[in-house]
Formats: sequence, structure tokens, C-alpha cells
Amino acid sequence: MKKIKILLSVACASIAFGSSAQDFSLPQYAKWGDTPENRKENILANSYLGESVNNREYNQAAGYFQHLIEQAPTGSINIYINGGKLYKAKINAAKDPAQKRVFIDSLMTVYDLRMKHFPVYRNKKGMDLGTAYVLDIKARDMAVYLPMENALVRETFRAAIEAGGDQTKPDLVVAYFADLCDDYKNTDEVLADEVIAEYDRLSAFFAKNPMAVDEKKQFETAFGLSGAASCENLEKLYKDRLAAAPADADLYAQAVALMARAHCDSDFFIATTEHYYELKHLSETAMLLAEVFQKKGDFSDASKYLNEALESETDTAQRQKLLVRIAFLELVSNKMSAAAAAARQARDLDPEDGVPYFVLAQCYASSAAVCDGFSGQAAYWVAYDTMAQAIELMQNNEEDAKAYLSTAKQQLSVYRSHFPTNEELFFNEVKEGTRYTVGCGLASGIPTVARAR
Repeated sequence: MKKIKILLSVACASIAFGSSAQDFSLPQYAKWGDTPENRKENILANSYLGESVNNREYNQAAGYFQHLIEQAPTGSINIYINGGKLYKAKINAAKDPAQKRVFIDSLMTVYDLRMKHFPVYRNKKGMDLGTAYVLDIKARDMAVYLPMENALVRETFRAAIEAGGDQTKPDLVVAYFADLCDDYKNTDEVLADEVIAEYDRLSAFFAKNPMAVDEKKQFETAFGLSGAASCENLEKLYKDRLAAAPADADLYAQAVALMARAHCDSDFFIATTEHYYELKHLSETAMLLAEVFQKKGDFSDASKYLNEALESETDTAQRQKLLVRIAFLELVSNKMSAAAAAARQARDLDPEDGVPYFVLAQCYASSAAVCDGFSGQAAYWVAYDTMAQAIELMQNNEEDAKAYLSTAKQQLSVYRSHFPTNEELFFNEVKEGTRYTVGCGLASGIPTVARAR
């Protein structure tokens, strides 16, 4: 058997054996040696190994460990558990780099021997401490102790993930992928297509482990910061593959998702997404296309996709999202009546969503400008009320608060500046605080309360 490289400051002490009443010729002791005498000696050596490690007598422990892996490698899993402890201690205490490397190699060999002799093992609590468990530990330690051996570290991580399958610890997957992304950024060993391929492969792992929310965020962040998923790289990776498989909806879905994440807006991205929409008429894809066309100022195509999706969508939540997008699109297209109609439908589907109110308030304020005199001023009361309601609802939604809240509060101040003065209220025979129904513009017929600016 190949011996582990061990540096000893003292020679291994011989083991003195006393008499024992135990019959080591019994079959259960066969794993400890060929003869009863060998078995007794090795069982005692295992006991002394544990005591030496616990007492931090690591040189002595190394002697016992070497003896056991030569004489009774299948005696007990504790041989390798204690072997790992003693070599980690030696690594941490080593000052000389060459000596430290010897101890690191010894630790990795401990893991290899453990997997060889105990590939399958469950402890008394039922925990699986076999190959997948050991590879997990080995990969993590290799990343710590051998950070410059990038290819070997990646290979070990992949082996650990393969062995663990869907039961792999999510943080191990994150550690591997973050290491891969770092190697892509800092070395010439990893190409962009490998990072992208691994992102796609490991995304399926997180889909099967929905509770790993934090780890999935770390995984996504590592990918986003890697720089591998640039629009240029993605086009190079997918252009020929997509052309060769025009009916492969899964491949198109993968390409669209990655390019959307990279905020691509190239002709290739649009063509790919439009083709995927032809394969699968999904409302999410329609909204994605509408967003791209809207950014390009092509409101006609943006509207086409949103309305097509709305016609076929039956899910209430998705319909509400589509209507909100349509309302915004019509708003920026200065089609206030259409914007208000879509916003009202979205509001009716989800009265707790503040965004439709945000759009409606702007529609009311815009139409007030076309009303004459006091009627236009009164319309701003409704715009103000609606925007205040939008703010109240959006404050409960962190995403909406970041996107719209600041603008909404600014608009609130603008609307108030258009309220009539006390004098104007007097001349129009309207008392402050009384009920008033607006008679002009998109707010026509909506009751409100009269107020002075």
C-alpha cells in the first residue's frame, strides 16, 4: 500500500498490549487484522489514535494513523475522521510552505482512503456519511488549502455535486459556481460558454430546491457579476444552435431568459424572442417584447404584443400585469383615454395594487388641462385623491416604492398647486370641504371634496 507522506518529530512508539478476556478470533473482529494478536493491537491503536488527537498530541497520532491504514484500513471510519482532524491541525500549525503542502496532500489522501474503504456509511442517527458527504468536505477544503489549483478544485466540486445529486447542499453549489465565475474573470482556463452552460445546468438544481432562496440569490449574483453572460457572448453561443433547432422551445427559452437577464436589445435578441413567442404564446414573453419595443420608441409593436397576450391570457394575475403594462404604454403614447381604461381594468382585478392608481391619477391630471376654468381645477382634486391612494398602497410594496413612490409624491405636490384658490371657490359658489362631482375630462362623474390650494 502506498504510504501517506508524514513528517514525524518522534518515532512511533510501540504499543504495549495487556491481556484481555475478549476473544479476538470471533468474526466481528476480522476487519481489524489477520490474527487475534493483530486485531487486538489494531483496536488498541485506534483507541490511542483518538486519545492522541483529543490531547493534541498530533505527532504521536500520526504514527497510530499510519499504522492503522497499513494494518486495518477497514477497521473503523473513526480512523479517517481522526486522521482528518490531525492533518488539519498540522496544516494550520505549519510555517514552512513545503511542509504545509505535504500535510495538505496527506489530508486529501485521508479523504480518498475514507471513500475507498467506506463508500457507503450511515451513522447511528441515520446520517449518510459516505462518498457524497466526504466529497463535499474535500471540495471545500481543497478550495481553502489549494486555491491556485483551479482545475483540480473545480473537478472536485463537480464530483461532489454529481455524487450528491438533488440532495447536494445548496451552499456547495454556490461555492462551486462562484469559484467557476472567479476563474473565468481571473484566468484563461474557463470560457464564457462553460460558465453559461453551468449556470443553465445548476439552475435546474435550484428549481428542485425552492427553499434555498438565499443560495439562489448568491448563485444569480455570481453569474451576473461574472461578465460571462454579455449580449455578445450569448449571441455567439446561441446563434448557430438556434438556427439548427428552430422547433426546440426549451433551447429558445434558455436563450431568451439569459439574454433578457443581460438586458439585451439587439436585433438577434428581438428575433429570437419573437420566434420563441411563436412557439409558445406566453404573456411573459409578450411583456418582454413590449418592453424592448417601448424602449426603442416602437409603441405600435409594443401594443400589439401586449394586446395579443391579453386576448389569450386566462390567469387573473397575469391579466392584471398585462393591463398595467398596457396602461403605462398608452400613457407614454399620450393616449389618455386608453390608458385610463386599461388602468381601471387592472385596478378592478387587484384593488390592492397601487400602480393602476398611479397611472389613473396622471390620466386625470392630463385631461384636466383640456377642461376650461374651474372644471379643470376641480379635476385635479380627483387626480390628487387617486395619487394619494396610489402612494398609500405602494408603500406596502418595496418594489413599487423604489420604482414609483418618489415620482408619485412629486406629482401630489404638482396637483395641489393646481387647486383653486379660496377666492375662486367663492366665485364658483363652492364651499371648501363640501362634496363635489367633477363634470369634465376623464374624471367626469367622480365625486370628490372641494379644497383650496
